Amino acid sequence: MSSAHSPSPAPAARALTPVTRVLRLCLHALFAGLLALAAGRAVADSAPRAGWIVAVSALLAAVYAAGVRAPAVGRSARAAGMWLAGMGAVWAALLVLSPDGLWLAFPLYFLELHLLRLRWALAAVAVSACAAIGGFLGHSGTVTPGAFLGPLLGGAVAVATVLGYQALYRESERRRELIEELMATRAELAVAERGAGILAERERLAREIHDTLAQGLSSIQLLLRAAERTLPEDAPAAEHIARAREAAQENLAEARRFVRALTPPDLEHGSLAAALERLCSGAPGPRVRFSVSGAPRELPTPYEVALLRIAQSALANVVRHARADRAEITLSFMDTSVALDVVDDGRGFDPARAASGEGGFGLPAMRARAESLGGLFTVESDPGQGTAVAVTLPLPLEA
Repeated sequence: MSSAHSPSPAPAARALTPVTRVLRLCLHALFAGLLALAAGRAVADSAPRAGWIVAVSALLAAVYAAGVRAPAVGRSARAAGMWLAGMGAVWAALLVLSPDGLWLAFPLYFLELHLLRLRWALAAVAVSACAAIGGFLGHSGTVTPGAFLGPLLGGAVAVATVLGYQALYRESERRRELIEELMATRAELAVAERGAGILAERERLAREIHDTLAQGLSSIQLLLRAAERTLPEDAPAAEHIARAREAAQENLAEARRFVRALTPPDLEHGSLAAALERLCSGAPGPRVRFSVSGAPRELPTPYEVALLRIAQSALANVVRHARADRAEITLSFMDTSVALDVVDDGRGFDPARAASGEGGFGLPAMRARAESLGGLFTVESDPGQGTAVAVTLPLPLEA
């Protein structure tokens, strides 16, 4: 018998836990024991209608067993109601034959509360209590407080027990769902942190290779070229210098291939401008427009990574905090520098509070990225006046 006392129209079939399995077995044992006791007392006391009492008890046991074994009773409120009605009719006959049938009211209370909706269950408990009181009065012939208090208190205890159990069950289910959500969230966070760590390490390696190995090889190549120009054409060292310059050039090209291989996924299939355009087209919330100013040129990978990450962070702030209708990202190529501007018409904020750590918005991280490449990062904003984020990076000589 499932715990179906819920807003759903029919009892929900759930897997039995060890606790509910034990409770179910205890209910079966209680019903069987009380029914056997009523039949046994009739036989032992040689009651006038002992044969009828045993027959009706056997019929009630058969109806009970049939309902317990029928899957429809646990799934359908209608089937459960029909089963309980049939048991109630047989039980009423037993009440007419023997006062001991009164004892079966208590397990019937639990069956009704478990299988019916709350309003119908309470009505069924009230009817069962009245039947028990009527049966007792019919056999005793005297009206006593105990005739009323026993069935009524039994019904009240059954109602309180079932409602309390269901409240604990719902709370347990909520806790279980919360734990599952927390576990899933923790797994997602672990995957995200691992991915972020991999991307950060790739960016760091690309920046280190570009700033140290690639720049060093480029400088060696320039020095060898200068030395080659100062030597006479027939100098014995000229051939060795030419080979050294070629080796430096080959290793510089290999270092640049390493840097490209470590490029973030957003930059793997196109230029920085293409990555920024995809970022704007896929941004949720406000309408975002992208434009390029000046003649595009190839930038070192650390520059492209830094500008893309700053654009992503600034656009994320627009979506989460600005409540803007429109935003615009502009990538500007100039003679000696490259600039990125992110402007929105949102609610704005006080940059002084953000700089002091009260506002956040990821500005320190964006500023650190720009300054790590010798760039300039500025924020212009006022409450209600929108926000403009600008970063300018000086172009290296070899860019």
